[in-house]
Amino acid sequence: MQGEDPFDQGTVSILRQPKAVWATAGASVVAFMGIGLVDPILPSIAKGLEATPSQVSLLFTSYFLITAVAMLVTGFVSSRIGGRKTLLAGLALVVVFAALSGTSSSVAELVGFRAGWGLGNALFVSTALAVIVGAAAGGSSAAILLYESALGLGMACGPLLGALLGDASWRYPFFGTAALMAIGFVCITAFLKEQPRPARKTSLLDPVKALGHGGLASVATSAFFYNYAFFTILAFTPFVLNMSPYKSGAVFFAWGLLLAVFSVLVAPRLQKHFGSLKVVGASLVLLAADLVILGYGNHTTAIVCTIVSGAFIGMNNTVYTELALGVSDAPRPVASAGYNFVRWFAAAAAPFLAPKIEEWSNIHIPFVIAAVAAVIGAIVIWVRRSALTHDAAELEPKHATEDGVTVFAN
Repeated sequence: MQGEDPFDQGTVSILRQPKAVWATAGASVVAFMGIGLVDPILPSIAKGLEATPSQVSLLFTSYFLITAVAMLVTGFVSSRIGGRKTLLAGLALVVVFAALSGTSSSVAELVGFRAGWGLGNALFVSTALAVIVGAAAGGSSAAILLYESALGLGMACGPLLGALLGDASWRYPFFGTAALMAIGFVCITAFLKEQPRPARKTSLLDPVKALGHGGLASVATSAFFYNYAFFTILAFTPFVLNMSPYKSGAVFFAWGLLLAVFSVLVAPRLQKHFGSLKVVGASLVLLAADLVILGYGNHTTAIVCTIVSGAFIGMNNTVYTELALGVSDAPRPVASAGYNFVRWFAAAAAPFLAPKIEEWSNIHIPFVIAAVAAVIGAIVIWVRRSALTHDAAELEPKHATEDGVTVFAN
């Protein structure tokens, strides 16, 4: 029905979740805060540690490179020690390495600690998605909305926390994140039941084998190019804007709010009217146009385009998540791991390559290349549209009956 609120059907389910779901979602917010936390303080870190933009951007590269590789490990670990212990292990690693990041005396130390942080985040986030999808009331649609809400809120609040704490010292946001994740550790310990061991253990290669499915491989390939564009904005734009932590935090807070609103409220409406593939295709093209304008506009235009990009990124995040979870016959946790394994490599590459490309050319070209990447992502979706649509529709009943993990939660 036109104008239907995506929360209408799931209002009860989203507001009346088991405590375990809320605890997991709350900790997920903090986990996603860790991604954008460093945005407002990147120039401060560069100044404090006497580093170049490309060196400081390695904070993202090390984080997401380890996250990508760890996607092959998360299912292997959780199927052997259980979902609860995997979540707690991930949280513990984040607490330790976030705190250590705040003590760094060099870029090399900080990059190394961010890598450990990425490992913990990978263990937590991938398992948290499985917990929320399986345990949330209202089915997978409500669960994905809840997960994307956590993502959007975390991406919005991360830069804000980074600005508020980072104005005094670039070290404080890292200590703040460690404290918040410690609270999440306590909540998960209190509200999440121990998980029975699964009948079949996941192997290290299962996520790679899942990518043998043409539909999932297509989604992952498109998401790879999209994530290159996404993380060019997230990791490179702060250097272009060159603002104080407060001002940069305000820009990325507004960006994160748009991301959350379009991810949770706008994307589901547009999907019902036009279908997922048309929405993601159009959003990628609009993101590409936004990137070109950002790259060639003046300072005010760059600020506006940075904020507006949150709308397109929010819509893309929701649609890509749904496609990845529903397009193949692999269990959702395995499909998610394979999909994330591919796309996080782009998140690792963009923060390092964008400053290097600027050094080799000029400040405009990194955004042009990111725009081209977004267009390539749209082309992949368009070329593979038939397989993506049919596969997802046929496999949804199978996932609905086979992928429940309600034993995770009380």
